[in-house]
Amino acid sequence: MATIKFFIQSTNNPAGIYVRLRDGVLIDAKAKTKFVINPEDWSNAKGQPKNLRDENFKVLSHELLALNSSILNEYNKCVNKEPINSAWLKNYLSPRLSINLTPNTLIEYFDYYIDQEITLKKTSVTKLKTIKGHVAIFQKELKTRIFIKDVNEDFKIGFLKHCFKNGYAQNTISKNFNLIKTMCYHAETNGIEVSPQLKKASIKKTKTDKIYLTPSDLKLIEKATFNEESLTNAKDWLLISCDTGQRVSDFLRFDKSMIRYENKKPLIEFTQKKTGKIMTIPLSKKVMAILKKRKGNFPYKISDQRYNEHIKKVCDKAGLDSPIKAGLIDKETNRKKLGTYPKWMLVSSHIGRRSFATNYYGIIPTPLLIGVTGHSTEQQFLEYIGKSDSQKAMQLADYF
Repeated sequence: MATIKFFIQSTNNPAGIYVRLRDGVLIDAKAKTKFVINPEDWSNAKGQPKNLRDENFKVLSHELLALNSSILNEYNKCVNKEPINSAWLKNYLSPRLSINLTPNTLIEYFDYYIDQEITLKKTSVTKLKTIKGHVAIFQKELKTRIFIKDVNEDFKIGFLKHCFKNGYAQNTISKNFNLIKTMCYHAETNGIEVSPQLKKASIKKTKTDKIYLTPSDLKLIEKATFNEESLTNAKDWLLISCDTGQRVSDFLRFDKSMIRYENKKPLIEFTQKKTGKIMTIPLSKKVMAILKKRKGNFPYKISDQRYNEHIKKVCDKAGLDSPIKAGLIDKETNRKKLGTYPKWMLVSSHIGRRSFATNYYGIIPTPLLIGVTGHSTEQQFLEYIGKSDSQKAMQLADYF
């Protein structure tokens, strides 16, 4: 059965009111209506203005109800006769504007994509806007507008040279170029012309060392003592992260209320912030020992930024100073600079998840590890911990 939902996705005043048409798992169409409202006066839960006693909001509510009926009537006429998607819905709401609604220039398409993909996380939107900024600088250098169809081999070569000239690392350029291609593929689904070279155009990543805390590193950290409670607190969070394999956005939210027992074994249940996936993972003896020391509580909450700062100091004082060749963010340019640095300088909030995956690889069955880390495929997991197919084959050979 088809359903209609009205919502807003901006905190700016005024905010545009969007409509979403859904029918089962196959149809999920979204479009912007002509209506706007102050976000403070809107209830996304109810899909209507909060105060229906106000005459203006009462009129708006009636107009939305009328639009609801109108869309459903049109849907019933067209379903099973033509594709029902966001383009269909936009065309119904603004038929005279629909022809020119989808931009065919690269920079403008970033904004269009962000506007259409309403489920994008805030971090993804920020990343897309950053890459859009890079493209804008490149376009200014070219002194010509870049169209979707212009993203080809020549574009790739020019973009690569431009990024190298401005100090970007190879792997950063590769990630950015892949997101540019994502924009183009999305545009293609909306009928925008793309280059026949688009599919083969690619920028390879360079192989880099995967920085993680080895079992020996973790023993040094466990033995380290600190006068500052803030460092002891960060140390405990770091050890917890290395034994739970979760992102910083998740483990720093851990609370004893999330813990439950099954067959006397402690489990923690939570919803991953990035994926929305409900997770249930066991808590190791090491983690439980930390909680016991803290009278059943997790370490006190700190911000991601403060955690990043503190764990570097923890690892420095624990003696993790072996030289490693890697990229490190230059504070002046805010870009990675290749060099040789003591290991503690390369420690960041992400290291716990990678340490868990790397240290337990080959000890715990890989499918179970993937279930904890949340990777989509085994290949993706192996790339994450820096294991090649040949290394995997050699590990298998040990069983023969």
